[in-house]
Amino acid sequence: MDDVQKFYVIMENLEKRLMGKRILDKCDGRMSWPRRGVYFFFEESENRTHSGKGLRAVRIGTHALEEKSKTSLWERLRQHKGTLNGKHPGGGNHRESVFRKHVGSAIINKRGMNCISWGEKRISKKERDLEYELEKKVSQYIRKMPFIWLKIDDEPGPNSMRAFLERNAIALLSNLNKNPIDPPSENWLGNNSKNERVVRSGLWKDKHTERAPDPRFLDIFDKFVMRM
Repeated sequence: MDDVQKFYVIMENLEKRLMGKRILDKCDGRMSWPRRGVYFFFEESENRTHSGKGLRAVRIGTHALEEKSKTSLWERLRQHKGTLNGKHPGGGNHRESVFRKHVGSAIINKRGMNCISWGEKRISKKERDLEYELEKKVSQYIRKMPFIWLKIDDEPGPNSMRAFLERNAIALLSNLNKNPIDPPSENWLGNNSKNERVVRSGLWKDKHTERAPDPRFLDIFDKFVMRM
């Protein structure tokens, strides 16, 4: 538990340096975003229980994990946020965002919806149109989630420091195969996921949830926050 408590102390420092959390619904590309970084999403109804007070992180992510990738932090966040205009305003594309895919799958399962094309890589235009209402529900859910980010403008690639911090933050907070420290609430949407790792980890993630965190993680994380 001590490491989780230390993690949230560092997170509180990061939030202060950013002058508070943001929500995607009120964010756009005209804001001053770092080129690259790691982001941390929370949910208003999801509170820490054993590690202290405040909201618990439910999604940690980054971008540009392939060499020569040009995806920026805001471009990644925009994929999670979804569309504003076009043929499907307020919708989005869960095939560009695993975050959206997880949330949508949980909504389908909770409401007993019929959307067999969800998560399929190749679909028809008609099926894409039929997904629109669900994509809107996903956008509405994600856009109201508070988040913060950490600037790390390193080179793209799987061995980047962003990748290191992402997978170790997930490993630390995941409740998979251990006694939960900050378990999700009974009403957390993720409890309805068909992805066992989402349910058991308490995070909107499946990758890295089974790992053990690197002992160096918190010191490295703290050093990057102090540079903000």
